[in-house]
Amino acid sequence: MKGNSSGFFWPSFTDLMTSLFFIMLVLYVLTYVKLEYQRKATDNQLQKIKQIQAAVKELPKQYFAYDSLYKRFSLVRNIEFETQKDVIKPQYTDYLVKVGTAIKTLIDTLKVKYANQDIKYVVIIEGMSSRDQYIENYPLSYKRAQAIRVLWIQNNIRLDQSVCEVQVSGSGTGGIGRFPADRDKQNQRILIQIVPKIGEIK
Repeated sequence: MKGNSSGFFWPSFTDLMTSLFFIMLVLYVLTYVKLEYQRKATDNQLQKIKQIQAAVKELPKQYFAYDSLYKRFSLVRNIEFETQKDVIKPQYTDYLVKVGTAIKTLIDTLKVKYANQDIKYVVIIEGMSSRDQYIENYPLSYKRAQAIRVLWIQNNIRLDQSVCEVQVSGSGTGGIGRFPADRDKQNQRILIQIVPKIGEIK
């Protein structure tokens, strides 16, 4: 009896190990296929994200220059304010209206182009101040940015709220990418940035 039990054990053990081998092989193949699918999906999503980021840079070059160092747009024409003032100078009015119109056109175009994607945009209008020891420099920088937004509204430039949010901010005497000390007065200006908020990419 003992010998017969021993004889049945080894074939059964071999069958068990063979079955486990095939199970592990199938699991490996399924895992590999899944990971390869995820890699391709990730690559496709990355390419679409790059396309979206590139599309945001399609602003008219007569108004905007892309600053690759700080990853933001700068107006070709520096919009300067009088010291301790937030009133837009008359010589800048038409230019800033055209800037707002160009941004609205881009946002409207992107809305149609990426209609099936979960993408929103943030337009940041940032006011700045020079380091002239004026105690209200931070509120002043905000008011300078707000003056641009008011100008756009007065000229019926309203960005589509379903895809775009406008943020008005003031960095005062801080922030990055400022002019050096010998040109500090030129920091009495505004910056405009357009940032895509990318959700689920299909």
